[in-house]
Amino acid sequence: MTEPSPSLSQAPAAVQGGRAPALAAAFVRGVTAAGLGLGALAVLVMVLWISSPYPDSGPDGALHVAAGLWLLAHGTELVRVDTLSGNPAPVGVVPLLLVALPALLAHRAARDAREPDEGRPRASARGVLWSVTGGYLLVGAAAVVYAASGPLAADALSALFHVTVVAGLSAAAGVWTASGRPLGPLPAWLPERVRVQLARTRVAVAARAAAAGALALLGGGALLVAVSLLWHADVTQDSFLHLAEEWSGRFAVLLLGLALVPNAAVWGAAYGLGPGFALGTGAVATPLALTGDTALPHFPLLAAVPAEGRGTLLNWAAAAVPVVAGVVIAWFTVRRGAVSGARETALTALLGAVGCGLLTAALAAAAGGPLGTGRLAEFGPAWWLTGAAAAGWTAVVGVPGALGVRAWRRRGAGGAVVVPDAEFLRVGACEVREPRETRWAALKEASGGLMAEFPPREPPEPEVDPPVPEGPGPSASL
Repeated sequence: MTEPSPSLSQAPAAVQGGRAPALAAAFVRGVTAAGLGLGALAVLVMVLWISSPYPDSGPDGALHVAAGLWLLAHGTELVRVDTLSGNPAPVGVVPLLLVALPALLAHRAARDAREPDEGRPRASARGVLWSVTGGYLLVGAAAVVYAASGPLAADALSALFHVTVVAGLSAAAGVWTASGRPLGPLPAWLPERVRVQLARTRVAVAARAAAAGALALLGGGALLVAVSLLWHADVTQDSFLHLAEEWSGRFAVLLLGLALVPNAAVWGAAYGLGPGFALGTGAVATPLALTGDTALPHFPLLAAVPAEGRGTLLNWAAAAVPVVAGVVIAWFTVRRGAVSGARETALTALLGAVGCGLLTAALAAAAGGPLGTGRLAEFGPAWWLTGAAAAGWTAVVGVPGALGVRAWRRRGAGGAVVVPDAEFLRVGACEVREPRETRWAALKEASGGLMAEFPPREPPEPEVDPPVPEGPGPSASL
């Protein structure tokens, strides 16, 4: 019998098991995902360039613009070289809707690479993550080099950070989805007491409440922007019609406006929370007033900015947005009965408020940025003020609201709180921490096997039998 060669016996386990082709396929999927996103934007830019009656440059310039827009979709800060002053100007406001394109493509590539294929070995989750991200970054590096000679050059360090973050997080989400969305234990760096108190179910409930509160803030901000645009409909229409005269230019303005709708929703949420947003280095718009000298470029969405001066009752009504978000957090905290007790309910609602603040701060940081130098160097909400305001508002409203909803549900249920068996059950001063089946198994073991195998059902109502006369009878003889 022929012995295996030393080279084969010393090969890595991934190669011996045939996983090298799977990792190579995952790398190709990462390259393909990046290429599809870049190609989609290139096609869109080329269509607009062809339909434009006054193109400023040839097809090579349009492709350079497409590469810059693809990098901008990852959050990369661009540098606009061709300016009226001749000085390069940064472009840091990222259309958040545009970020969905590379994120979805990288997520799908990692998910498909992780899913098992018939007749082929399944690559490890870590291998798929690194392979897909590596293939994606290869195309990203080529795009940075290509866009450097165009009108929208990318900052190399900014591109390295943002493209890596977007590709890595999206690929990690795809691997997690293909693996069945497992939920591991709480981090080991947390103290033991904190990990005991923060049960997994409680953390999951707080995470759902935080996500629901953040979505409520975004929805309220979008509603504020829509109402303001309708209120200033004439200014909005005039800005849209005069910004571009041909249909191709207006179509490009419309696409850019749609891509900036999530940004406008975040700005509206920051306005309702109180900190507002900056309109240049010397102007801030809040419900109380619009102070300073604004530096607004002509754009339809910016027509929703309130008028200068002190705010009115209509401006102050924007405070209803964080109030609704707090109510949403309170409702999602107690709606499934996953937590019991006033202390657990208040703690879960507080965790949901903190999570909502963190999510809002991240969105506020992504929704703003510079549009140039000088007065245009600052646009959008301050992320730390917006996050702190979101956490404070939702905590002030959500914690008492959750306790109130819990009390209302207890009253509606006749004072009894129905919770899952695996949760903490309180009976008077006694706290039972085990499911009913576990307790029954312990009783069965203590009885020496005399009790039934499974917990019995609830016994029926006892029937009242007629009294049996005393004295000897058939039953006594038996």
